[in-house]
Parts: sequence; structure tokens; C-alpha cells
Amino acid sequence: MLLALVLVAGTVYALVFRAPDAPPLYSFGQQEAQETVPPPASSGSPVFTGIGIIRTTTADKQPATVILSVSFPYKPQDISFTEELNLTIPRFRTVTQEYLSSFTAERLRIQPEETVKADLLSRYNALLRLGKIDLLYFEDFMIIE
Repeated sequence: MLLALVLVAGTVYALVFRAPDAPPLYSFGQQEAQETVPPPASSGSPVFTGIGIIRTTTADKQPATVILSVSFPYKPQDISFTEELNLTIPRFRTVTQEYLSSFTAERLRIQPEETVKADLLSRYNALLRLGKIDLLYFEDFMIIE
């Protein structure tokens, strides 16, 4: 168990903290997206995109599909917090899926985006011990019926 944890932590560390100009660790014809992407022009820090695209369904009798891509600014030089973020990705995804699937499609449509962000932000921060997230970005937020 400890060996598996060390291997996972080492792999995550190598993927997140390798030099930006380093060649890809593997190549399958296309280079995979990196963990960080350039932040929006208004922000001065890297953006954590490790949660990825979340797909879930609504609470309707005929459920709609909800697609959400969440990211947030973070400080990659804070190694402990970055490792905690990477290890918490599955729980971030579960919390997001549970939250979104508790709404009907109609209720989710009329819910202000800022309210959804604030609710998810408080849920994410409740999972963290070594730091906190200050701001969420939604790159995609679609409800498909």
C-alpha cells in the first residue's frame, strides 16, 4: 500500500513539475494536454485543470446531461498543496457530480452561475487541509436534453 502511494505521488510530481520545455514523457502521435494552461489575461498565476471535464445527469425523470469543466488558479511552487490537489481530484469529481445531479435541468438553468461556483468552491475547500481555493473558472457549462 505504501509502495503504491509512493509510486503514485512520484508520478504525479514528475508530471506536474517537469520543466515546461522538456520533451513529452510519452508520445502517441499527439501530445497530451499539460496539467497547467496559461491563465486568463486577468490572472497572474497558473491554472489547475486536473479535474477535467465532468459529465453527469440531472435529477429529472428524463435526465439531461450536464457537462462542466472546472479550473482554478493555484501556486505550483507550493508542492504540498499541489500534491493534495492531485490526490483529491477523484473526490472533487464526485462532489461535483453529486451536486449537479441533485438539480433538475430547469432548476440548474435558472441557478446563477456565481451561486453554483460558490457552492462548489465551499465543497472543494471542505476537502482540503493544506490550502484553499479562492476562485473557480467554468470553461464549459452545458445542459443537454
